[in-house]
Amino acid sequence: MARQLRVWATVTGTLALVGVPAGLLWVWLAERPGYVVVEGRAHLLDPETQDLIAADGKLALVCLGVGLVLGVLAYWRAGRGNDLTLVLALASGGLLGSLVAWWFGHRFGLAAFTDAIATGADGTRVTGPLDLGAKGVLTLWPLASVLAFGVLEALDAARRLPASDRGETGTGEADEVGGGEFDLEAAPPGGDVDRREG
Repeated sequence: MARQLRVWATVTGTLALVGVPAGLLWVWLAERPGYVVVEGRAHLLDPETQDLIAADGKLALVCLGVGLVLGVLAYWRAGRGNDLTLVLALASGGLLGSLVAWWFGHRFGLAAFTDAIATGADGTRVTGPLDLGAKGVLTLWPLASVLAFGVLEALDAARRLPASDRGETGTGEADEVGGGEFDLEAAPPGGDVDRREG
């Protein structure tokens, strides 16, 4: 149990730290919205801008991509035997990582933006920080990680299953008990196929 807790804590903490470069990737990919200062408040330069929606979409892509890669990596490096612990760690660490990515990406440029709003004259144009409108995006990272891990585990489990019955003699096949085969043919109405029952 102690070992499983260590695995969970290590993976969760590592994934949370991955949120920092993921947040930087979001900042690099997304277009930051422009604002204009009016009476000490920030107003969007273009009220119909798509930058805010695009920023949500870029964070969604980052979370999906990072989640898939980390799910595959977790399975490749440590799958088979730690499955439940790893799935829980991928879920909790992925959620923490996406929160860190959002927080870090939002903080990037926030201080300069706040200062410009506080000191800028009316009409001053400033670049705002990124923010997230659709909070459900934060669940994409853990979902992608768990899904990637689960698909790989299912494919590996399918490869380990015994071959299906091909008519060989012997016990242990799906339609055999003790070396004899069950009669799986359906009886026609009004009679039994092997005529043993009336």
